[in-house]
Amino acid sequence: MRAMVLESVMDHSVQATGDFLQAEAATAEDSFQEFVKWCDGAAHCALHGRDVRAVWQGLLARAGRGELEDPAKPGISLSSSDLVNKIAFRKFYEAADYAGLATAIAGMEASKPLPASPTSTAPLPPATPVFCSDWHLPVRDYKEYASLVAMMNMTAPDLPYLLPIHMTAACLGAPTANPQHRLDVHGAPPILVSNALHDPATGYPWAVSVARQLGRSGVLLTYEGHGHGSVTSGPCMEDAVDSYLTDLAVPPRGTSCPAVPT
Repeated sequence: MRAMVLESVMDHSVQATGDFLQAEAATAEDSFQEFVKWCDGAAHCALHGRDVRAVWQGLLARAGRGELEDPAKPGISLSSSDLVNKIAFRKFYEAADYAGLATAIAGMEASKPLPASPTSTAPLPPATPVFCSDWHLPVRDYKEYASLVAMMNMTAPDLPYLLPIHMTAACLGAPTANPQHRLDVHGAPPILVSNALHDPATGYPWAVSVARQLGRSGVLLTYEGHGHGSVTSGPCMEDAVDSYLTDLAVPPRGTSCPAVPT
């Protein structure tokens, strides 16, 4: 191996189902809090000057009653889970589109309530079988499942029923070809681990853990911004990664790049 960049990594050493789900809930909630902070300070936010969290909780309540229309499916109601995962989380995931999320929330708030009706159901992502193959996350029974849901919703009160709990349930009973384990790396050249501080899916603590597991080979490159994916987040990140891959110029340990303004 000449060079390797690990981008937005999962910590595959996490063993317990509860630890995995709590980490996922915490990093998603962090992204929501960052969105609220951004909206408070950005005059062009469609919700600027308002209680963003209260507006969002109002939408969650409407979705829970089956009264919130799916923006992509006129006349069909949007479930609270799909409001969280299809609307909010997707905007956090895709280059932290805070302005787009604020506009979407404002539009849904202004929409007329639907008569209570069955909600649409989004399918699980195509990557689910790959996830099942890599993660053994057992749940003994419904009581434990309910406690895991409650724990996640307490950790992420603004984002209930996040996708990882659905994927965990979908994988129950599926074979796990590559179960969790700590990395065992010896004699490798420097390996660059790149992550955003505010990643909604693969939290920064996971990147820190992976870099440590790589021992002397692990070099953590930090993007001080938001979103899932960091190596193309502005000239600072691009230059650091490109110089490493082309010229083997390893960034000094502790290198970080400032967030690109949104």
